[in-house]
Amino acid sequence: MENLAIFGGKPVRENKIAYGKQLIEEDDIAAVVETLKSPYLTCGPKITELEDKLCEVTGAKHAVAVSNGTAALHIACMAIGIQPGDEVIVSSITFAASANCVLYCGGTPVFADIRPDTYNIDVEDVKRKITDKTKAIVAVDFTGQAVELDELKKICKEHNLYLIEDAHSIGTKYKGQPVGSIADITTFSFHPVKTVTAGEGGACMTNDDELYKKLALARTHGITKHPEEMVRESEGPWYYEQVDLGYNYRITDFQAALLISQLKKLKRFSDRRKQIRAMYDEAFKDMPEVFIQKQIPESDTTQHLYILKLNPEKLKCTRREFFDAFAAEGFGPQVHYVPVYRHPYYEKLGYKKGLCPVAEATYEQIISIPFYPALTDSDVEDTIKAIKKIVGYYRK
Repeated sequence: MENLAIFGGKPVRENKIAYGKQLIEEDDIAAVVETLKSPYLTCGPKITELEDKLCEVTGAKHAVAVSNGTAALHIACMAIGIQPGDEVIVSSITFAASANCVLYCGGTPVFADIRPDTYNIDVEDVKRKITDKTKAIVAVDFTGQAVELDELKKICKEHNLYLIEDAHSIGTKYKGQPVGSIADITTFSFHPVKTVTAGEGGACMTNDDELYKKLALARTHGITKHPEEMVRESEGPWYYEQVDLGYNYRITDFQAALLISQLKKLKRFSDRRKQIRAMYDEAFKDMPEVFIQKQIPESDTTQHLYILKLNPEKLKCTRREFFDAFAAEGFGPQVHYVPVYRHPYYEKLGYKKGLCPVAEATYEQIISIPFYPALTDSDVEDTIKAIKKIVGYYRK
């Protein structure tokens, strides 16, 4: 396979720049060390502190912190009562967990196509996929840009559905309102590629008191120590009851400490991501060989990935050739994501190619390039230089 570093001279960089990376600073480390020295490593006060901080950041009434973003999605589906026979409409280009959470509860994911410009779920296709079995919509804020929440909430109200927002977008605002306080349940992941991290970790946000109680129970085996939730009279301060079937999806106190520290920097991280996006957008806006993701005006986006879509009419290369050339120039690209129903496991369940044609065509053309707050302006300029070098080589 051709290597542009050979055909075009020396590579732009000798050391690799990954597509995404956490930014951990000394105060983050100190927060974790302090908690490690405390009496509590789990089930301690940092969990409540974290949940209060998440409510402060998002404006939501309730937060339930969990071990990872997949756990958050799972208990969200549990809380709204997904069961066998229920259908849930899901974004087609996303990480597999957005649909797996439906399967965990025995429900059936129904994949909706995406918009060709924003790559978020296509509201019109959502409407087409609704049946009398539909119970909810799981809509992904792709790359951190908010989905069309007003339209989706209207659909849910008309059809008596729940809206779960799978938010890759902590820090994003929709029409001035923070993501996390708008959908019936909003889930967050705090994986290192996201804007803030706990190593892993996740959370569910809701304004609904009853959903909150169900989420909290599902996180901890269905066990409660609250007398008002018990079946029998409490026998004393040690007493607890399992009143439902839940899971051990607890997050640790030292993870919570890291995330609290990270959340204090959310505005700085968000501002830097916006600066980098502006540099990329300006560099690529007049290049017909690539498309940049459209931003809807309603979303004040804290972006966590930057994706270029290649234009096959203007480039004489495949996405794989472009990917390999970019890697040869000293970068670590990625592709987000394989359409979920194209995974072999979903094919075994009966999902067929051609189900969401826009998603499939988009997948064939997209590539994620370096995007995280620790990038220097020089790093960003090197990335732009490499993209332009490759485009120049493969231009038709």
